[in-house]
Amino acid sequence: MLLFFPPSTTTITTSFFLSLSKLTPSFSLLRHCSTMFPINLQPHAFAGNPIKCKTPKSNDPFSPYSALETLKTHLLSNTHDSVSPHFKVLPFRNGRPLAGSQGSAPNWHLGWLSLGDCKSLLSDSVVKLEDNSLVYLGAKSEEDSVYWAIDVSEDDMLVDELGKKYFSFVELRTLMVATDWSDPLAMADLAVAGHARALLEWHGVSRFCGRCGCKNIPMEAGKRVQCSNELCKKRTYPRIDPVVIMLVIDRDNDRALLGRQSRYVPRMWSCLAGFIEPGESLEEAVKRETWEETGIEVGEVVYHSSQPWPVGPSSMPCQLMVGFFAYAKSLEIDVDKDELEDARWHSREDVKKALTFAEYEKAQRTAAAKVEQICKGVSQGQNFSSDFNTESGELAPMFIPGPFAIAHHLISTWVHQGVPVSGSDNQLNQPSSSFSNL
Repeated sequence: MLLFFPPSTTTITTSFFLSLSKLTPSFSLLRHCSTMFPINLQPHAFAGNPIKCKTPKSNDPFSPYSALETLKTHLLSNTHDSVSPHFKVLPFRNGRPLAGSQGSAPNWHLGWLSLGDCKSLLSDSVVKLEDNSLVYLGAKSEEDSVYWAIDVSEDDMLVDELGKKYFSFVELRTLMVATDWSDPLAMADLAVAGHARALLEWHGVSRFCGRCGCKNIPMEAGKRVQCSNELCKKRTYPRIDPVVIMLVIDRDNDRALLGRQSRYVPRMWSCLAGFIEPGESLEEAVKRETWEETGIEVGEVVYHSSQPWPVGPSSMPCQLMVGFFAYAKSLEIDVDKDELEDARWHSREDVKKALTFAEYEKAQRTAAAKVEQICKGVSQGQNFSSDFNTESGELAPMFIPGPFAIAHHLISTWVHQGVPVSGSDNQLNQPSSSFSNL
């Protein structure tokens, strides 16, 4: 349901494929084809966080440790105008970041507050602005800025107070839909918001030690927590919930297995997916999940890419989607109705039409309008989850998730470039001028 405008890309040379071929034989064909045309590797939504590319050393003024010590000093003072580095704080409420909208590009922006504004806003609040309530997100040394996040869910009065300034707490998934893929600033904001939500949600479920039950204390500016019990002192780090997502392809490489869940909007189909179990490899998880959900036996599994996914269920905001192509060894489908509503084989041509029919631009504009209405205090906006239509006004027979999701990139890669089979000497089914979305 999203608009896709190809962002700027980075050309990957033949040496990239030489390294990949050492990981799996499946990339030998890709290495061969790389001499024919360049490969473009594009970041997924929620990846490419500009303030988290590197963690400064502990003695750097922008490091978590140094920034926290400076923050403590300024929280006790009465002035913040000359704070260096500059501290910027992003409030969250019930997993929703503070956002604003100006009705023009970019369609939305994060509602960063200065340390002074944040202190003033929370002066009479039940939410206390303390060093332990702020979580370090990253820094930009070139801007002399350090970024923090804070959860203000306990104070309902802040909603009205911030609403006076045309700010509102907006669902991250709505912001995701509204994001203009061609706007690097908007994409960067989305990645920052996703990272912040994952960290804050993890802190919310990590308040007590899992070993002894005593209270946990944030450490290293929120990068970990530690048990307050002197006899325990168990350290706990942010959790990651890995999920395999796979496009299962038949033996002839001309049909893909797509599934439907009951929570999907009508006519939407997507890749199969499932959580990895303890003691299980990624490849084993792909095979097990495919078998459990559809009864299809999978042979070879080929890695595609990965994507942070902080917009899943609130109890699991730290998901990492790990994408694969998987080759079916059987064709007869036996759907597990507890997992899926339906699963079917779809021809390449039918899937290609689904990519053509989906009006991602319309969905993006509608979602951006909804964000603008929310920030202006309009409670009832347009329905951005409405059905996709073809240009003629007829309903598309099926559609797939938009380019915000790794499922879209798995499917579009297979549709437009084909997928290599290990040991095959054949070139890709449909070679093009570039391998976008690999």
